[in-house]
Amino acid sequence: MDSVGTADSADRTDRSPREWCEEAVARLRTGHPDTALEAARLAADLEPANEWAYRLISLALERQGRDADAVAPAEHAVSLAQGSWPARLRLGTALRRVPGRWAEAVEQAALARRYAPEEADPHVLHGDQALLRAEHAPAERAYLTALDRDPAHPQARVNLGLTLLRWDRFPAHRDPAWPIDPRESGRARRALEVWSRQSRLLVALATIAVVVAALAFDRGREGRLGGLVVLVLLVPITLRQARRVTVWSYVPAMLGRDPWLGAALASAAVSVAAFAAWLTLGALPGMPSAFDPLWAALAGIVVLGWPVSAAVRVLAELWRGSPLRALAQFARVPAERTARRNGGVALWIVLGRTWSVLVPLVCGALAVEPRAAVLAVAVPYPMLASYRRARYGEDGWLAVATGLVVLASAACAAGGLLGLVWAWRAGLGALCAAVVVFALRAARAWWRGGPGPWRASLIMCDLPTGDTPSVALTPEIRQAFAYARSVVLSFGDSLGPRVVGTAATVTPSGELRLVPEPQARAAVEADPRVAVFAADPLQRRFWVEVRGIAVADADLLRVTPKQVLMGEFPGRHQRR
Repeated sequence: MDSVGTADSADRTDRSPREWCEEAVARLRTGHPDTALEAARLAADLEPANEWAYRLISLALERQGRDADAVAPAEHAVSLAQGSWPARLRLGTALRRVPGRWAEAVEQAALARRYAPEEADPHVLHGDQALLRAEHAPAERAYLTALDRDPAHPQARVNLGLTLLRWDRFPAHRDPAWPIDPRESGRARRALEVWSRQSRLLVALATIAVVVAALAFDRGREGRLGGLVVLVLLVPITLRQARRVTVWSYVPAMLGRDPWLGAALASAAVSVAAFAAWLTLGALPGMPSAFDPLWAALAGIVVLGWPVSAAVRVLAELWRGSPLRALAQFARVPAERTARRNGGVALWIVLGRTWSVLVPLVCGALAVEPRAAVLAVAVPYPMLASYRRARYGEDGWLAVATGLVVLASAACAAGGLLGLVWAWRAGLGALCAAVVVFALRAARAWWRGGPGPWRASLIMCDLPTGDTPSVALTPEIRQAFAYARSVVLSFGDSLGPRVVGTAATVTPSGELRLVPEPQARAAVEADPRVAVFAADPLQRRFWVEVRGIAVADADLLRVTPKQVLMGEFPGRHQRR
């Protein structure tokens, strides 16, 4: 059947709820959340106690971008099977996308790890939560733990690479654990950023205008008066942007999380103060010429502060993290789209690092000892090794820029060693051409709205989570527990393994309901992993063992199965 929506009523009833769930999973994995949602709802209609169906409904809604709507079915899945680690995982993933519910998401992720420490997905969710908060060390440990469980896990590999790059979620100013609406923090950040940009631009242009008026037209006094007008204009600009900030109590934390935003604000404040001091000192009569360097320094702070801070930020972003180690992780999952995209950005970062080392090396050799330029030959080696390791050939611009940097290193080395002027010119020209290629590549990405060669283009891998099938109990197993003369509960406490008798029933959702002894309740609160045994109630031909997670609920223990084992007792029936 090509579409769930075209199924007739007969086909809907002929297929079991579990088959509809399998259909929903298949459609989710092929990128069709709409039809997956319909299939999952059909499964839930046919079997209202099917917690797997509600998990898939939540996942399909999330894939449609309906994050708030995805929470309710995930919560219902948990209510149906409180010990289900996939249900806890699904709920934790859904809650992390809803403002104000981050603490609950962390709690659900912790329960998923507690219920299934042997699985990779709960550790991946823990790593994702840490990475979204820029807590790179805990995120790295969580991803490494997940890869110990499943070395081929693509999401753990990709996001571990982001952790090694010291990636910050864009925008970096917001902590997802804050209970405020993300739009409020976004408006506050934009207001602060606009004020910083407008203030720096106005005082820089005013400084240049005053200098031109004084030196070219001998209108220094009039120019300073115009500068005072600019200072007055900054007052309404400041008040206007300040009114847009409605979460002032979070601003210090925002600046702590996004140091570049704090640097921009500090740079603007310093520029305005330097501009005011520059105007004040210049207006004082009879100032000696010895203060000329001070005036020049103040003017330089106003005019050059912005480009200098931008250059510092570019260099800091280039040398942040370990792109070579990150590339090694991305290269291990070449089939994952996010791995290829992030690998391309990491290669641009490596290229930028190589260029930033070559430029001072070549300039220093020209100024001090030309023969020292021979060291430039070794600089591109890590870049070429990473390019070969990544096997990345999708970005032709990257290949051109890489070739130009390699040519520049070889030409400058030849120029310094052999004293060839044309080689120096070729090397320096290649370094400049590499910048031009980067600029063209960035402009092309900006024009098309695609990913560019910068850190902001890095993205997390976010594969569907929580679609693991629930453990099905066959009619024979249900009958064994419903009518068995004796049911045995095995659990562990401080004295070691314990075994007690109990009574058991099976709910429509597949949970076992047990009447435990008091010591069993205390033990499962410390370690919820238990095993429940029962024998064939009619002929005692087979035994059943259900391994699962026990959760205390009033006077009962609710055991969600994780694994079911069956076997035959030895006897004459085996010879029949």
